[in-house]
Amino acid sequence: MTEERIARISELTRLSRERELTDEEKVERAELRQEYLAAIRQSLEGQLDNTYIVSEDGTKRKVERHE
Repeated sequence: MTEERIARISELTRLSRERELTDEEKVERAELRQEYLAAIRQSLEGQLDNTYIVSEDGTKRKVERHE
């Protein structure tokens, strides 16, 4: 997600505190928020894919995904 899109989310949030957002602005903010959350999830999944748990005996095991 680009810095411009994150800035737009912030701008819409700031506007919502000052006045009621238009229907178009509400839809745009919701879509941007979903995109932002997807980017966070993707980043976290990437980090967890490279995470290992080290036991006391020194053995390593990859973090498993539970759904």
